Amino acid sequence: MKIAIDIRDAAGEKTGKGIYAFGLINNILKLDQENHYLLYTDSEKNPFQNHKNVTLKVIAKKGLRWHLEVLKHLKIEKPDLFFAPTSYIIPSLAPKFLKVIITVHDLVAFLMPGNHNAKAVLIERLTLKRALKKATQVFVVSNNTKNDLQKMFKYPSPQIQCIPCAPSEDFHSEISQKKIEAVRKKHQLPEKFILGVGTLEPRKNFPSLIKSFIIVKKKHPEYKLVIVGKKGWKYEEIFQLIKQHKLEEEVIFPGYLNNEELKAFYHLATLFVFPSLYEGFGIPPLEAMSSGCPVISSNVASLPEVIGDAGLLIDPKSTNKIAESIISLLENDQIRTMLIERGFRRAQKFSWENSAQAALEAFKSQKDLSV
Repeated sequence: MKIAIDIRDAAGEKTGKGIYAFGLINNILKLDQENHYLLYTDSEKNPFQNHKNVTLKVIAKKGLRWHLEVLKHLKIEKPDLFFAPTSYIIPSLAPKFLKVIITVHDLVAFLMPGNHNAKAVLIERLTLKRALKKATQVFVVSNNTKNDLQKMFKYPSPQIQCIPCAPSEDFHSEISQKKIEAVRKKHQLPEKFILGVGTLEPRKNFPSLIKSFIIVKKKHPEYKLVIVGKKGWKYEEIFQLIKQHKLEEEVIFPGYLNNEELKAFYHLATLFVFPSLYEGFGIPPLEAMSSGCPVISSNVASLPEVIGDAGLLIDPKSTNKIAESIISLLENDQIRTMLIERGFRRAQKFSWENSAQAALEAFKSQKDLSV
């Protein structure tokens, strides 16, 4: 088979969808020496250059012009399948001859549009319904997203397949104490801190974490809060809150980190808090678990499904509940140890290799399928 894939989000600084695109595609290419892959991107960066059965197609355009140019190429190349791991635009415009598989990560653009980037909401609302009609199969990253998809679009269950995310192998591997201390020194990290990870945007709910931290500080003034992630949209509220409560020395923002440094942060933190209001999956809690950091997480959307009994689940809208959970873990070594042990076991249940194997089987099943 000749399989075309949009790989734009798999290169550079990656968050949720980009981590998914890289992890899944990289492992598909490791497993599959039989099919040939056309990898479409918009820059010379090729995160899959070590694989032999690929042809990189660089379309040096941006926005809608990129998608239209790729469609022209697809009409010439006539691949057996086009896989869109992060975007619905090409699938929504796909010609009749083209078999398409898309990944639906979440339906936040439909369920919580006020907590999502306005441009992304508009694009997803314009393209997802058409993409679903064109797709021969739909991947989802969680059963929660599958349920949302069925409720909102009445999409047929047999055409939906759960291909979950996983923590990168980087977080399973060993890290030396020397490296950990080097990262602490580089970022001037305090001896005791609580960790949050995610893009600074409304859906990640960091203002609630900061308000909870203010409560925690009254009982445990020795702790600081570290929030790792790049600035997204509407991040200003976070820094206004910091200024209002004079927390400039108490809350640290290192920005975006590569996996090696982030792993050290998980090792150094006393605990990890993920207060998100909605997630299609939620990779950071599994990264924390893989690294031996106890987890407190929201009890909404896909997160209970991902975390199971390996973390404390809380109402993300209750700053008091978040604060109570943090204090209970800070003061109870036994519970922290139990969550660390459960976390290791839980994280091992998710594997990019297993997800890639399932995706590859789905690709092969399209071979004799008429569009």
